[in-house]
Amino acid sequence: MQTSGREWIESPYAWGRLVMSLVLMTIGGSGMYSITVVLPRMQQDFGIARGDASIPYTLTMVGFGLGGILMGRLADRFGVMVVVMLGGVGLGLGYIAAGLAPNVLLFGAAQGVLIGLLGTSASFAPLVADTTRWFDRRRGIALAICMSGNYTAGTVWPPVMQHFIDTVGWRQTYIGMGVFCLASMLPLALFLRRRPPAQPVATPVAVSGGPAASARPLGMAPGLLLALLSTAGVACCVAMSMPQVHIVAYCGDLGFGAARGAEMLSLMLAMGVVSRLVSGWISDRIGGLRTLLLGSLLQGVALLLFLPSEGLVSLYVVSALFGLFQGGIVPCYPMIVREYFAPDEVGSRVGTVLMATLMGMALGGWMSGAVFDLTGSYRAAFLNGIAWNLLNLSIVGFLLWRASALGLIRGWPAGAPRAAA
Repeated sequence: MQTSGREWIESPYAWGRLVMSLVLMTIGGSGMYSITVVLPRMQQDFGIARGDASIPYTLTMVGFGLGGILMGRLADRFGVMVVVMLGGVGLGLGYIAAGLAPNVLLFGAAQGVLIGLLGTSASFAPLVADTTRWFDRRRGIALAICMSGNYTAGTVWPPVMQHFIDTVGWRQTYIGMGVFCLASMLPLALFLRRRPPAQPVATPVAVSGGPAASARPLGMAPGLLLALLSTAGVACCVAMSMPQVHIVAYCGDLGFGAARGAEMLSLMLAMGVVSRLVSGWISDRIGGLRTLLLGSLLQGVALLLFLPSEGLVSLYVVSALFGLFQGGIVPCYPMIVREYFAPDEVGSRVGTVLMATLMGMALGGWMSGAVFDLTGSYRAAFLNGIAWNLLNLSIVGFLLWRASALGLIRGWPAGAPRAAA
C-alpha cells in the first residue's frame, strides 16, 4: 500500500528494509560471479575453447546492463517487490536451465536472458532506486550499504560454489543455486511490499540543506544530463576495469603468479566495501557530485601509481589504495540522479546510468586486453585507463560548475545568489 507521510523516512522500518535489500542484492548478485567460477569445468564438459567458454560471461553482463533499464521501469510502475520476485524466478529458472543445458549455446542463452536480463538485474538497480526513496539525510550511507551487496556477493559466492563444484559437480551446483534462489528471494521480497512514502513536490530552485529536482535539472534537458552522466559512467568504469579485470594476468606477466594476483583482486574488493561506506558518509555531507569528483580524482592517482609499481609489496599497496579510492564511485551516480531528477523517474534513470557503468566495465575489460595485444605491455593499457578517467573528471567537473553557478550545491554559502534551474 502507498504510505501517506514522511514518518517512514529513515524509520526503523526503512533501516530494516535496507538490510533486506542488502541480503537480496547479495543473493541476486550471485549471477555475476557464478559463471567465472564454473567456467573451467563448463569448458571441459562442452569441449570448447576458452574464448567460446567466455561468451556466456559477456552475455550475462550485457543482459545485466540492459535489464537494469527494464527492471527500473517496471519498478517505477509496479513496485520493487514485484520486480524482485520476477528476479528470483529468473535466477531460479536460469540456474536450473543452465545446469541442464546440453551445449554452450543454450547455456549462454540461460545466462544472458534468465540470469542476466531477468535475474541479477532485478536485484540491483531497482533496489538501489528504492533505497533512495526511504532515506533523506542519510541517503548516501544508505546507498553505500545497499550497493555493498554487489561486492558482498563477490566475496561470498565464489568459494561456496567452488566447494560444491568440487564435491558434486558444476551442473548439480547450478541446479542447487536455482532452488536456493527460488526458495529465498520470493519470501524475502514480501518484506518490500510497502510502497515508498509520497515524495515532496520538487521545485526548480535549490532549498536549504540540499539540491532539488527540476524539470530542467542543472539548467539542461533531462535527457542531456542523463547522457552526460551515462558517458561519465562509461568513462570511469573503463578506467576502473583495467586493474580489476587484468591484475591477475599482470601479476603473471611480472612473474609473481596468478595466485598473488587473485589475492590482490580480493584485497581490492574488500577495500571497495570500505570505500563505499566511507564515500556514502562523505556524500551525505558534500553531495553526490563533489563525492564523485573526489573519487574519480583519487582513482586517477591510483592508476598513475600502478605505472612505477612492479614489486610485489608495492602492487599489494597500490591494489589496496585502488580499491579504497574507486569503490565509492558508482554509488554516487544514483545519489546524483535522486538529487536532480524527479522522484517518479528514479527507477528508470538509475537503471540507465548503472547500465552505462556496466557497459564501461565490459568495454574496458576488452579494451585493456586489446591494447595489450597491440603493444605487448600493460603500461599502455594503464595509460588508456588514465585517459578515460580524465574524460570522467572533465564531465563531472563541468556538471559541478553548472550546479555551483545555479546555486544547487550543498553547503552553498548563506546569502549567495541562487539561480532557477
